[in-house]
Amino acid sequence: MKEVRILEIREKIAQGLTSLGIELGSTRIKAVLIDDTFQIIAQGNFEWENQLVDGYWTYSLDDIWRGIQTSYQEMASDVKEQYGIEIEIIGSIGFSAMMHGYMAFDQQDQLMVPFRTWRNATTTQAAQELTQLFKYNIPERWSIAHLYQEVLNKKTYLENLSFLTTLAGYVHWQLTGEKVLGIGDASGMFPIDPKTKNYYRRMLTQFDEKKALHNLPWRVSEVLPKIALAGEVAGFLSEVGAKRLDKSGNLKAGIPFCPPEGDAGTGMTATNSIGRRTGNISAGTSAFAMIVLEKELQDVYPEIDLVMTPTGSLVAMVHANNCSSELNAWMTLFKQVSEVVGAHISTNELFELMLNQALLGDADCGGMLSYGYHSGENITKVPEGRPLFVRRPESQFSLANVMRLHLYSAFAALNIGMKILKQEQVQVDKIVAHGGIFKTPVVAQQVLAAAMNVPITIMATAGVGGAWGIALLAAFSRNKLPEQALSTFLNQDVFDKVKRTTITPIARDVKGFESFMTRYQSGLPVELSAIDHL
Repeated sequence: MKEVRILEIREKIAQGLTSLGIELGSTRIKAVLIDDTFQIIAQGNFEWENQLVDGYWTYSLDDIWRGIQTSYQEMASDVKEQYGIEIEIIGSIGFSAMMHGYMAFDQQDQLMVPFRTWRNATTTQAAQELTQLFKYNIPERWSIAHLYQEVLNKKTYLENLSFLTTLAGYVHWQLTGEKVLGIGDASGMFPIDPKTKNYYRRMLTQFDEKKALHNLPWRVSEVLPKIALAGEVAGFLSEVGAKRLDKSGNLKAGIPFCPPEGDAGTGMTATNSIGRRTGNISAGTSAFAMIVLEKELQDVYPEIDLVMTPTGSLVAMVHANNCSSELNAWMTLFKQVSEVVGAHISTNELFELMLNQALLGDADCGGMLSYGYHSGENITKVPEGRPLFVRRPESQFSLANVMRLHLYSAFAALNIGMKILKQEQVQVDKIVAHGGIFKTPVVAQQVLAAAMNVPITIMATAGVGGAWGIALLAAFSRNKLPEQALSTFLNQDVFDKVKRTTITPIARDVKGFESFMTRYQSGLPVELSAIDHL
């Protein structure tokens, strides 16, 4: 039976009945190849880390392309090893990456300053001025905030600005020649009108009027990417692009691309959370909750982004810059301890053992406090990262409480933003969570249910992530029928048989998390003081 399946997949690969999704995340670039039943048949990875260079979090262009090529090569090698065939054609391709950030190019298509990621909190003045001007929340990590901050800083290189895009938009442009962006990713660059599915004309004009004071020769509409919706073909792999993606030279040009998307859009797709009153929470280096709205919010909140699904529906996005980094740092420490004592244990086994300890801890983490801030946190208005662990002499300092504490801390900032949506009476029928932190069953899911005080669903595909989501969008763009909506495609063709588990909040945990949050918000001056003195 296995041999028959291998032959079937081999034939699908030969015929191009496949879709490839590659997502550039904060710590990993992942390539996923799926067949026409949307199952993963091969994958590849590349681990990387951002660098703090001259005060900005960045990745070099060399690392970007080395990571893309390595993840593709690993995926192609996986195909060769499993199915005995070289990849020459793929039915469709999609690229996704971290949203927001700043990649500015001149008329010669040269990057003018190093890529600045979403993690940078260096645009406070610009974000505040644009929020007041537009009457629309512009977070510091948005591309337009980065651009306007450079205008305010009187950067002379802006005279030569020709194109501004995100990481996903850059990769797509280099491989296809098309300066286009999916509407979800574009909505993290500049505000988008839900009615026209394009940038707000009023705000474009307002920005140009402000910019005019600085005598810059371009209009902002001229430097932003063109917007595309899910289901559209947004370009084709060029000859140059084929050679750049596949260094072996086997891959042929002409493959259609779906619109490049941000990790928020692929997260919504991978959790089937693009319909109104649905939501998802993605947990990784950062954490964000995406709730698809029935109507616009009544007020402007600095804690809430308004972005779009890949089809152009309005989404309230609560984005916390920090989530699992501090938990991962402690796990690295525990791994070192295990090696010192001669206990040889895999990272996956260690995570499962240690995370399960959290379920044995006190509901309020024994009175301890942690801020896992490896970077600034916009929701709590903390400008720089200072991971901080504080306890009183009488705190219950135990392994179980330490593990529960770092899980609570991972979701704390998210909790603050979600409370605002409850005040706005935003209705949500389901929240699906995904990310590597949920690979260990129950633990993080139970903690998140307490933090959000709503049932949390985890699908069997929770650990697959955004690379699978962009592969699905690529498949949708290749197979879409004129009358078929993305939600119909996902419900009927992709998720109809996916297994899922739901955990409802436990009253003891909810009360314990609320107690922790009181301590968390009261302790913020301590976190701010650490910035001044460390």
